Amino acid sequence: MSAWLLPDHIADVLPSQARRIEELRRGLLDTARSYGYELVMPPMLEYLDSLLTGTGEALNLQTFKLADHISGRTLGLRADMTQQVARIDAHLLNREGVARLCYCGTVLHTQPDRPRATREPLQFGAEIYGHAGVEADIEALSLALDCLRSAKVQDLRVDLADVRIVRHLCAGVMVDPAVLLRVHSALAAKDATALAALTKGFPAASRQGLMALLQLYGDADVLQEAEKALAATPAVLPVLKHLQNFAAHFAAQGVTVGFDLADLRGYSYYSGTRFALYAPGASDALVRGGRYDEVGAVFGRNRPAAGFSLDIKQLVEVAAPVPLKAAIRAPWGEDEDLQHVIARLRQQGETVVCILPGSGSLVEEEFFCDRELVRVADMWLVQAL
Repeated sequence: MSAWLLPDHIADVLPSQARRIEELRRGLLDTARSYGYELVMPPMLEYLDSLLTGTGEALNLQTFKLADHISGRTLGLRADMTQQVARIDAHLLNREGVARLCYCGTVLHTQPDRPRATREPLQFGAEIYGHAGVEADIEALSLALDCLRSAKVQDLRVDLADVRIVRHLCAGVMVDPAVLLRVHSALAAKDATALAALTKGFPAASRQGLMALLQLYGDADVLQEAEKALAATPAVLPVLKHLQNFAAHFAAQGVTVGFDLADLRGYSYYSGTRFALYAPGASDALVRGGRYDEVGAVFGRNRPAAGFSLDIKQLVEVAAPVPLKAAIRAPWGEDEDLQHVIARLRQQGETVVCILPGSGSLVEEEFFCDRELVRVADMWLVQAL
């Protein structure tokens, strides 16, 4: 095997894409900061029991494990950062009021989570802790929208769902947890055959309601259809009303809002309204988020929480391109005046690329040299090319 080969779904990031990813990272963090979110940096690996507590089987299967040579315990390489931020909020910050936290870092997956996806996503996310009202949900989605707008992503669409609908439909059903997970998977995949087989022994109202969810996706009319299709489970009706009010807030701002009431993709810590953001050209949702009030319970502090996350490596594929940075071409030399001029230009924010002796023309692809530093009558001057 060639020494330069990398594992499947792992890749180097070359200059052009690396520049764009870094620009997006800075823009996302600045957008979160403008909302008052504070940056945290969780570690790449933790003890496995802390990293996976309360997240369910899906995240466990995505997590690389290894032995700690110091403690002898099993470590995990993080596959998601939400649990880590919940631990920070619960144990390290331990604030009484609202805490707004954001993060950005690499996570590792044992398997790609979608076709042609990387197993090394660069995850950005934001979480708001300590507020149970719908205002926190609205802020989380508003920030997610503004983050994509900062990347100049156009024609955004929001799809809404709520995990409480399925919970109410399954309430009181005596079934093995493993079967319930398979029900969730069948709903997410809209696999009617599998769902029918799995729910064969369910009470009629539960079975019919779950099967109806497979068809309940589309525009605002879906909620009216859901009220009729799920009428046998009255506990669902307040949830549908909540979704209607939540959607109306963003529809009034001109945001395209849809619904997919069977969407259960993601990890098991979601507890309420969920959202996914889509854009033309993206093979899957660019952003997933929602409410997960129980995420900190396993750390001894069950605080309300809402937030979202995205993969910047996925985002870069649909983000609007930006022009190359303008630069100044300059000769290499030990001349004191030349060095002083170059230093001053760089302090002013200019990019100055020096031509090394014998190197010929520039081969950098990430800069556009539209000016040149030349010596005119014992002075170094910047002239247009």
